[in-house]
Amino acid sequence: MFIQVEKGSVNFMKLFGIGHKDIGIDLGTANMLVTLKGKGIILKEPSVVAIDKRTGEIVATGVEAKEMLGRTPEQIKAVRPLKDGVIADFTATQLMLRNILEKVCKQYSVGKPRVVVGVPSGITEVEERAVKESVLQAGAKEVYLIEEPMAAAIGAGLDVSEPSGSIVVDIGGGTTEVAVISLGGIVVSYSLRVAGDELDSDIVNYVKKELNVAIGETTAEEIKKEIGCALPLMTETKKEIRGRDLSTGLPKNIDITSSQMQEAMEESISEIVDIIKTTLEKTPPELASDIMEKGIVLAGGGALIQNLDKLLSQKTGMPVYVATDPLDCVVKGTGKTLEDLDRLKNVLMNARGN
Repeated sequence: MFIQVEKGSVNFMKLFGIGHKDIGIDLGTANMLVTLKGKGIILKEPSVVAIDKRTGEIVATGVEAKEMLGRTPEQIKAVRPLKDGVIADFTATQLMLRNILEKVCKQYSVGKPRVVVGVPSGITEVEERAVKESVLQAGAKEVYLIEEPMAAAIGAGLDVSEPSGSIVVDIGGGTTEVAVISLGGIVVSYSLRVAGDELDSDIVNYVKKELNVAIGETTAEEIKKEIGCALPLMTETKKEIRGRDLSTGLPKNIDITSSQMQEAMEESISEIVDIIKTTLEKTPPELASDIMEKGIVLAGGGALIQNLDKLLSQKTGMPVYVATDPLDCVVKGTGKTLEDLDRLKNVLMNARGN
């Protein structure tokens, strides 16, 4: 059941007022980021929503909802409504989006906004419609979609309109997007549903299998961020974690090392390396020479895995650069597109609003 915001609603008019009308959204599997034209990034929250199953009302979103994952009573459902970069739970996504837009617009006077949303390059037509409909139901006037690797390239400062090749690798929560871009278009792209979430699952499974301890995905994510690496570190680091001993069923503290994390994530990282190699193999020779000179740009949260850039450079023989603020590249790209919509309109997936 969709929640319709009526155009004539007094609350809606008070909420949205008149003012800035352009909003960019990185609708990520792990995090949702929002940028407002003229203001920059104004909101970052985990893509999690908690809903009261009896009333259908939102209990919490973002950080507060994420803390509820795995801890809710029967009547409350805390979910991540996006899976592999696309909408898995339409109603929960719509509720989350509406709540996020309301939070944004309580602080800024915004009329019914034009919205640009970053989506995975492998998105299907059905999934496209689901994203557009969800944002429209949340109160948008027009919705434009931009492929995440294109948005990430723009957000990383690449001139996507020039007639030379660039390659960007956006490792998000649900998908790894690899794209070769030239003249405002994607020449070659691949979307791999192996990314941050899969790496978290790898860590959970490794700790269970090798250390006989059960941990949750939130703990796994913390381990990944702190000591995860793609190649051995100069000095091995370790982290103490708490889980449940599978032999006794009791809580247990254990130490885990960076080398163990490298081993845990090795297979998934190899899949990411392979998809980058495949993309390079399919790249036209003229653009390949440009890429060899410019190198590979890494964006997304996965770009922060220690020594991943070094591993990719070893495996491809090319320079690899981590973008400034890689977590923000997609949402920055949506914002830059809004600021120069006339020039960059051709990078959008749909040339006209809905």
